[in-house]
Amino acid sequence: MKNVIALILVSFLAVNSYAQQEEVEMKTVKESTEDDGPKGGFKKDHLFIGGGIQFSFSNYDFVIGGSPVIGYSINKWVDIGIGLNVTYISEKEVQYDAYGDLRATGNKIHQTDIAPIAFARFYPLKFLFIQAQGEQNFISQKYISGYGQPALKANYDATSLLLGVGYASGREGVGNFFYYVSLSVDVLKNRYSPYVQQALNGSVNMLPILRAGIQVPLFQGKRNR
Repeated sequence: MKNVIALILVSFLAVNSYAQQEEVEMKTVKESTEDDGPKGGFKKDHLFIGGGIQFSFSNYDFVIGGSPVIGYSINKWVDIGIGLNVTYISEKEVQYDAYGDLRATGNKIHQTDIAPIAFARFYPLKFLFIQAQGEQNFISQKYISGYGQPALKANYDATSLLLGVGYASGREGVGNFFYYVSLSVDVLKNRYSPYVQQALNGSVNMLPILRAGIQVPLFQGKRNR
């Protein structure tokens, strides 16, 4: 009987000790989880700012501009953001000659474009991204005659959708500083887009748009990378 009582007492003490140990371990895990911050929802350390410059030219066109942006990294594969693009374009008016070749008419077009933008970048590889960027361009244009006639001014807007690919240096995932270069074209080919070349016969040719910029993470603090 004494042996049974002793066995019960030892078992009780063992179970009690095990329960206390489990409680301590669960508390430690909980505290560790809380220290790591929220696991879902909005994370401010996924925010980033950045911006870039763009440059494009051909025999008849010159384009230069800049675009500050703010964005959010959904995960290590996807970034989204919004911004403002400001572009200046100098373009020579062209037409096709009898042989089907483009020729300058002597007239010029100067224009300034201010456009709110929204973009998404997809990273199938950490150094390679595919980008889609929508823009609503508000354009102020001056048409300069090469034959001494008064210049004509006009204001209008055009929607653009830029699709392209790019290279990112130093992006390992969420929360990295890196620079990038990209090449894209405006697939909508709106004749008033700042990213196309238009001829007098109404044809519209897409221009390659080369952009370079940086991405700077925000609110990193004690973030574990």
